[in-house]
Amino acid sequence: MAEDYRKYLDPRTLSKISRLDLIARLVVEGFISGLHRSPYHGFSVEFAEHREYVPGDDIRHMDWKVYGKTDRYYIKEYEEETNLKATILLDVSESMSYKSGPVSKFEYGCFIAASLAHLILRQQDAVGLALFDRKVRKYFPASAQPGHLKVLLHELQIAKPGEPSQMEPIFHDMAERIRKKGLIIVISDMFDDLAQASRGLRHLRHRKHEVILFHVLDHDEVTFPFDRMTRFLGMENGPKILANPKVLRDAYLEEFQNFQDSLKRECRGDRIDYVSMDTSRPLDVALATYLAVRSEKRLA
Repeated sequence: MAEDYRKYLDPRTLSKISRLDLIARLVVEGFISGLHRSPYHGFSVEFAEHREYVPGDDIRHMDWKVYGKTDRYYIKEYEEETNLKATILLDVSESMSYKSGPVSKFEYGCFIAASLAHLILRQQDAVGLALFDRKVRKYFPASAQPGHLKVLLHELQIAKPGEPSQMEPIFHDMAERIRKKGLIIVISDMFDDLAQASRGLRHLRHRKHEVILFHVLDHDEVTFPFDRMTRFLGMENGPKILANPKVLRDAYLEEFQNFQDSLKRECRGDRIDYVSMDTSRPLDVALATYLAVRSEKRLA
């Protein structure tokens, strides 16, 4: 039964399912079943206070820094945040339409957005959605109303990648629109000027938002598997190049690794969660892995 169920979570199979609401439920149930502890802690556990240790307490919640200063044992207690507001920023720029397999970066991004929206509303928090390329195309403020998920899924279903991206003004815009501190989830390939995009992300952090970046990449962009004479086309007003991939491979992979490393450093410096998402990877596995790590970090 488990193996039969998991086959529906493979990107190739998900691409054949037309209903995003069904995909969201499949993915969420899949990665929830893969976690030993509730994934809800990954989004909404907040530190509340210290209290003295008593026998039987879970030592994983011990605050060793306090012990080092006071020589006394204290436990960190947490409380569930009941009014979390999350906003998903989904990149619908032209480069997101690229795909080497059955699922494009944009489609994979929609799967992520739909699954997280489903999860957030399921834990009775509020979620909003913004679709952007060079400007914000659609924006739905965060809501916890029961019918809100249908609205968001409909917009994801009809959205299509369009113009080239320009991220810095988008992030500045959203930082000003979303006044109350919350969770911002960015889903993008981040193919833009890195310094400018980082300034925009930094503005979101300056507003005290917690930010997660799901960096969506096609498997071929990561591995560059081409071995025949190939015409490469820049998807956002880039040049057309006819070249032997064997000549380009080493330079491309080095440049791509530098780009990804720089993006990770920027995120780490601004305390932004960076999550690399390969479109060939089963989505429930990718999300379950991230949420488990995030839960461990928040409870550490």
